[in-house]
Amino acid sequence: MSEQATMTNTAVDGGAVIRAESLGKTYAEGKLHTPVFDGLELSIASGETVAILGASGAGKSTLLHLLGGLDTPTSGEVYVAGQKMSALSDAARGQLRNRALGFVYQFHHLLPEFTALENVMMPVLLGGAETGDAVSRARSLLESVGLGHRLDHKPGELSGGERQRAAVARALVNRPACVLGDEPTGNLDEKTASKVFGLMLDLNRAQRTSLVMVTHDRSLAKRLDRVLELHEGKLREVARDAV
Repeated sequence: MSEQATMTNTAVDGGAVIRAESLGKTYAEGKLHTPVFDGLELSIASGETVAILGASGAGKSTLLHLLGGLDTPTSGEVYVAGQKMSALSDAARGQLRNRALGFVYQFHHLLPEFTALENVMMPVLLGGAETGDAVSRARSLLESVGLGHRLDHKPGELSGGERQRAAVARALVNRPACVLGDEPTGNLDEKTASKVFGLMLDLNRAQRTSLVMVTHDRSLAKRLDRVLELHEGKLREVARDAV
């Protein structure tokens, strides 16, 4: 089967939207080799919400980048929507990311020269959809996150919470199998963070999208289905009442 034919299949892999097998990552600088983790196993089920905790420098963001195909593991494999990431070309991997994954970061990464509507439309247009479809889907999601009156405002004209809500809409506009969040509320005050996080959960559940979120905020982590902690290169499950 050709790569293009394979890429049209977004079926999950045995019920998992993301699966990591024997995943390892080591950074090398000259003769210095710094292992982050080795032999890591992880499976994210369809519709599941998972928090990843850990100390600064434990490798949480590195793990998220590997799961999202933004970095390459030293060993092991990552499967996204049933596709082995290492078997795909850079272009095909980018297409899979655009279709199957959404990303929300601590900083919104909205393009300053474009309006909220245009920013949210972009993943749809990159996927090859018609402009009218992109406008319709982007407007609908922005209205869902309470920004229907801010469609034509640029990021500099939005508050921090509004910018992050627009980033959430952008992450979900292609109806991805999974959203990966790297401290997505870490740059907001406590009240705004709770509201944006609640919005993410509501939208994810409405779309049956999985969510994997790296966070330092244990109060937010407790609201997810499963809590994992990355410590000394190993992932361990933490009971929510012990978080």
